[in-house]
Amino acid sequence: MLTPATRVPGRTWTVRLTGHADHTASVTCSTEACRMPPRSRDTAALKRFAAEHAKAHARLATPRPHAACACGARQCALHEDRVHCSGATLLVLVHNAAVGQVWTLAEVCQACAPLIPHMSVVGRAQSPAAPAGAAVIPAPATGRPAPVAVPGGFSSPAAGGDEPPARRRPRRAVRPRRTP
Repeated sequence: MLTPATRVPGRTWTVRLTGHADHTASVTCSTEACRMPPRSRDTAALKRFAAEHAKAHARLATPRPHAACACGARQCALHEDRVHCSGATLLVLVHNAAVGQVWTLAEVCQACAPLIPHMSVVGRAQSPAAPAGAAVIPAPATGRPAPVAVPGGFSSPAAGGDEPPARRRPRRAVRPRRTP
């Protein structure tokens, strides 16, 4: 079992399309070694380049089983609810197509991943060393992430269910009506 001291920080990569006042745009990557195209007025081509560049990072990056959750290191900045980080390390790509200007690739834990909006899992860490003869249980083919392990080392296969639990919105305080 890995202790927090043996974990390494989770990695993140950010690819950003930035518009400028002169009606040009540029692409930047958080990895300084990456070469980006020059500033251009062709924002559609730059947007395609940025999406492909993020996918290239995803293909080249292998999620590390001993990586700590990058989301937890950022105080769960990628999602609303705070959770106790647990489960396997996943490599996720976060991109809101409605905004379309930022692609974030991050190593996050299995507990945080389903809470991140506009996320897709692009890789799963291999277990460090499975004992000989151990059965490997494949992830369910439902398109949803595997059931989240309960903190403390226990998990409940029944917790996954057929439907994900509905998230409840906080209730608004009822205001008294004004009388005319």
